[in-house]
Amino acid sequence: MKSLLKSERGSSLLEFALVLPVLCVLLIGLIDLGRAAYYGILASNAARAGAQYGSQNMSTSGDASGIQNAVTADAPGIGWTHVTTTQVCSVSGGALTTCSTGGNPLNTVYYVKVHVDGTFTSLIKYPGIPQNVPVGGDAVMRVTTQ
Repeated sequence: MKSLLKSERGSSLLEFALVLPVLCVLLIGLIDLGRAAYYGILASNAARAGAQYGSQNMSTSGDASGIQNAVTADAPGIGWTHVTTTQVCSVSGGALTTCSTGGNPLNTVYYVKVHVDGTFTSLIKYPGIPQNVPVGGDAVMRVTTQ
């Protein structure tokens, strides 16, 4: 009888059963962290694709629907909640500002700026962390003026 009380048979199975839920939550958490980073990269790449489309020439830089289509085509299946397109200018190498109509076109460099917003939804609800996390990406490219 004394030998049965000192026996350690089955203790590793019990320890594994106690640790398994913790390991599963950590694994799902790591998967969600990777998915959130992936969505952030998708947002940046989609903004870059929209800016690349808009930077082709002056007419495409103002084509908001074409830029939206380029953003959507770069990341199909992702529902971007908001895509903002802005034309910005730099006069004589200065800071980027909103383009004005009365400037000197010889010293003006035109840029297209695209901002993409979306929402990442985690697989499970973690305590203290919102399940829906906003992700976004920005890109600025110089417009080709020929």
